[in-house]
Amino acid sequence: MTVLDADVVVLDIEGTTGSLAHVRDVLFPYACRELAGWLARHGDEPRVRDLMDFVRRELGRPGLEPDGVAAALAAWSDADVKAAPLKTVQGWIWAEGYAAGHLRGHVYPEVPGVLRAWRAAGIGTVTYSSGSAAAQRDWFRHTGYGDLSGLVDAVFDLDSAGAKTDPASYRAIARATGERPGRLLFLSDVAAELDAAVAAGWQAVGVRRGGDPRGPAVPGHRTVPSLDRLRLRRPSPSAPSRALPEVSSS
Repeated sequence: MTVLDADVVVLDIEGTTGSLAHVRDVLFPYACRELAGWLARHGDEPRVRDLMDFVRRELGRPGLEPDGVAAALAAWSDADVKAAPLKTVQGWIWAEGYAAGHLRGHVYPEVPGVLRAWRAAGIGTVTYSSGSAAAQRDWFRHTGYGDLSGLVDAVFDLDSAGAKTDPASYRAIARATGERPGRLLFLSDVAAELDAAVAAGWQAVGVRRGGDPRGPAVPGHRTVPSLDRLRLRRPSPSAPSRALPEVSSS
């Protein structure tokens, strides 16, 4: 059991609270299958026009047709490019899939109980993922254990915080939450992300689930196999309330 003091826990999602395989084998293929048709149906919406124009500018091809934009987004998805417009449109597509009952967010069995225990102890809980803020909310809203979104106080993504391997992103989250860096704890399955959090003055612990082909430990970091192997002490008297400010553009 790993014991730490923390006022706010910031959680990665894929590989930490939920299955990375679920994202790669279910969510990504679903968005790719729906992408071209979804853009065709929603192409007149201002949010979609703006997104497609952004992609055209990124590619340096201002006259690219919608089918070409869809092909570019699909190629980014296949290459797992952490591009904000791709993550945004994936979130929009997944939202429809969740609403229709075609998709369900995956969380590991211990996660609901751990989130509730942190809430009862007055510890704030935040998610930070390369997936859009909307996609993160939907992930926790539509789980096999019911709606867990009320146990997440704030959501950060690439637009609102920045790249997950950049220490500046963690400084931005610390400012947004109003919490001292040393009282923030980041949990992730990726060493480079944990390194960035530590460089920003945070605490960090790796999470590696059983059977992960990368091995049982995140290099260079204390590692737990599940969230219930981490015991957090109650926050300091000066800790902020659970109503953390949320910064998100999605």
